[in-house]
Amino acid sequence: MAATWRQAKPGRIARALEVAQQQNSGGWFVAGASGDVGRTKSVARTIAGREIVFWRNRIGTLVAGPGACPHLGALLDNCAVLDGTLYCRWHGLALQESGDQTWSPYRGFDDGVLIWVGLPVQGEPATDRPSLPPRPPLADSVSAVMTELGSCEPQDVIANRLDPWHGAWFHPYSFSHLTVDDSASDEHTLAVDVTFRLSRTWGVPVRAEFSCPDARTIVMRITDGEGEGSVVETHATPLGVDEQGRPLTMVIEATIAHSDRTGFAVARWLAPLLRPSIRRTARRLWVDDLAYAERRYELRARGEFPG
Repeated sequence: MAATWRQAKPGRIARALEVAQQQNSGGWFVAGASGDVGRTKSVARTIAGREIVFWRNRIGTLVAGPGACPHLGALLDNCAVLDGTLYCRWHGLALQESGDQTWSPYRGFDDGVLIWVGLPVQGEPATDRPSLPPRPPLADSVSAVMTELGSCEPQDVIANRLDPWHGAWFHPYSFSHLTVDDSASDEHTLAVDVTFRLSRTWGVPVRAEFSCPDARTIVMRITDGEGEGSVVETHATPLGVDEQGRPLTMVIEATIAHSDRTGFAVARWLAPLLRPSIRRTARRLWVDDLAYAERRYELRARGEFPG
């Protein structure tokens, strides 16, 4: 396997990251999978240091808002939801999606795979919806969502994906024959030819493109080969800091697999069985890649990052 360190120039990765960080996220943060929030119970998450509660109204639309009850501050997690109204577990205070003078909702959005919350963020002009990348038709695809926690900042997660040259070296169990097509790449898009390994001797060659629709998201789209049109969306959501003051970031990765092959209908039928396997594969990659992202953050925090 040929060395790739000459191609993985620190300045080149840094420029691509700078362009990515300039994309407006509109204050939107991915908070989990669509299936995480049902019709009868609320779910609380910490996003960007804020407690957020999610539930669904009477027609199933996602509702998001501050996670503390305005009465006595109870965390609005696992609260009963009846006919679209949330009832606090402590004293039964009723909260509705319209809010009132004591409690105002945030922007919430469910794209069919992921749930999002829109928060006021300095330097990010608010938008009505997140900047969703093009996806294959969900009804004709198999989707799965993986989450993994890391001690780093969102930019370290995005920088990891903007360095595709590490793929075959760091993940030889999954990738081989990886090359970046410089003629089709620039600071906005990386075009990569790679073989996804199915075993030690078998693999599937594809062409993929990496791009960043917002500052906390990077998308890999298969543009040629088996699974053309499939996407892997990697979202980096800041949570807050740990006991030592280190930043915590949740990697939320959505794989949306698609194929025009007739036999793919069987895969859609077997989706409940396939999703755990897809999540395991993604998590195996991110166990390694978070070591990369965490090391990058550690060096930056010490002022020792190369370049």
